[in-house]
Amino acid sequence: MGTKINTGRFFEHFVLGETIQHATPRTITAGDTALYIALTGARNPLHCSDPLAQSLGYPQAPVDDLLAFHIAFGKTVPDISVNAVANLGYAEVRFLQPVYVGDTLTTSSEVIGLKQNSNGKNGVVWVRSTTLNQHQQPVLSWVRWVMVHKKNHEAPAPETVIPTLAEHVNVESLVIPAHLKVNNALSHATGGNYWWDDYQVEECLRHPAGLTIHESDHTMATHLYQNNARLHFDAHLMKSTPQGQCLVYGGVVISACRALSFEGLENAIAILAINGGTHANPSYAGDTIYCLTKVLDKWALPDPALGALRLRMVGVKNISPANLENIKTTQGYHPHVVLDLDYTVLMPRKGNS
Repeated sequence: MGTKINTGRFFEHFVLGETIQHATPRTITAGDTALYIALTGARNPLHCSDPLAQSLGYPQAPVDDLLAFHIAFGKTVPDISVNAVANLGYAEVRFLQPVYVGDTLTTSSEVIGLKQNSNGKNGVVWVRSTTLNQHQQPVLSWVRWVMVHKKNHEAPAPETVIPTLAEHVNVESLVIPAHLKVNNALSHATGGNYWWDDYQVEECLRHPAGLTIHESDHTMATHLYQNNARLHFDAHLMKSTPQGQCLVYGGVVISACRALSFEGLENAIAILAINGGTHANPSYAGDTIYCLTKVLDKWALPDPALGALRLRMVGVKNISPANLENIKTTQGYHPHVVLDLDYTVLMPRKGNS
């Protein structure tokens, strides 16, 4: 007897080169943005204040970059990772233009890599995803790779294809909002005293605050993003796994760290790219997340008022960043490190705000 229930794709169902059009277009509402602030404590004033955004040349406050990314990412989950063992990483994430309340996002993904694991029970799938707004304009693109269960362990392994990915999104590929006009309203709004010129390569910022992730926080966030991956969603199922409970969606940790890093990076007004990322260890309800940031590089931009900082954002759980001596050990990541994210932000230069 047939079934009408879509249980999602398993590893053997992916075909190299195919394009998957994901369901459920999503119109962003003011309620989404308010709930995102409630769940993360995000304080970037560009995303909170219409008057500030308008003074900087935007028609209204843009949606937080990570909220747009998580919602776009959530569209891919039912087709790509609902049967995931784990989401392994990101690369070449490009924020192509601002997203606003009222915009409707749709996403598609191309399968660009496949590799069955030696145990024959699962494999890694690489996809390149693109999100369009209602005008069919691209607003986001990214690559991610995910380990997915096989349903039929006897299904033959596909030819192994591992895509070549850029180490980082180069400065020429960064998209700067064309209408952005920096002025002194920004410094009053952020309260930040430091600008692009003040940061040095290799500098390390150990942000002081922590954020405890409660069960209701991370489950509500996965609902907000419509991310129905079972390992984040189904506590009954996860009781029978070695973890014994739901894993916190990695995007929750990314947003927590971004919010915590506001202290010290107040004038990092927009994310331009995510160059790569690893969820180094799992997080669970009750964990308290802290964050440190290392400056990897800095680039002047064609607009003399603006610069870009390439940053390494490291999330740790249940210890202060001041007590973290090494991010990695000889055995791999320190057991308290939960996130290692390489990303690029836009920041005004001194004397231009």
